[in-house]
Amino acid sequence: MTEPAPPRLVFHEVTAKRWPDFVRLFERRGGPKNCWCMVWRAKGAESRKTDKVSRKAAMARRVRGGVPVGLLGYVEDEPMAWCSIAPRDTYRPLGGPEEPSDPEAVWSIACFFIHRELRGQGVMQQLLDAAIAHAKARGASILEAYPVDPDSPSYRFMGFVSTFREAGFREVGLAGTRRHVMRLKL
Repeated sequence: MTEPAPPRLVFHEVTAKRWPDFVRLFERRGGPKNCWCMVWRAKGAESRKTDKVSRKAAMARRVRGGVPVGLLGYVEDEPMAWCSIAPRDTYRPLGGPEEPSDPEAVWSIACFFIHRELRGQGVMQQLLDAAIAHAKARGASILEAYPVDPDSPSYRFMGFVSTFREAGFREVGLAGTRRHVMRLKL
């Protein structure tokens, strides 16, 4: 008996028009409604406001302001997956080795979320492929990610090293004790 084919997702950048979809995915049961993917973005005074209402408002300001924040993956018209992908300078320092020579051309992948019912069905690879294509289309020359080993007790939302290695990323160092810094030249 053959396994059913993984669902094919369609990807769209989060924009003000798609904000309601972003909210729907994040506020759904099991969604990342506590962090709103602001952990790596919050800077200055904003970083001291860690409640979900403040984080949601901070993300909404970015989206309304046209700041790139990431991609939503849809099955039919329902948002089911998320990848935080944006220019590196829109995040707070993510750690790791020396800065690339042209930091404005570096985009970072900082987080993934896949709705529970789609996990284990090949959606992660689709998200990563879409993120690579998106960064390339937006003019990035380097894509950076911060995955962990499968036995890591934390940061699992950043993906696993093997997934990035299989996609052609090369490790360039560590950020802290768990996160590997991996780069892909586009």
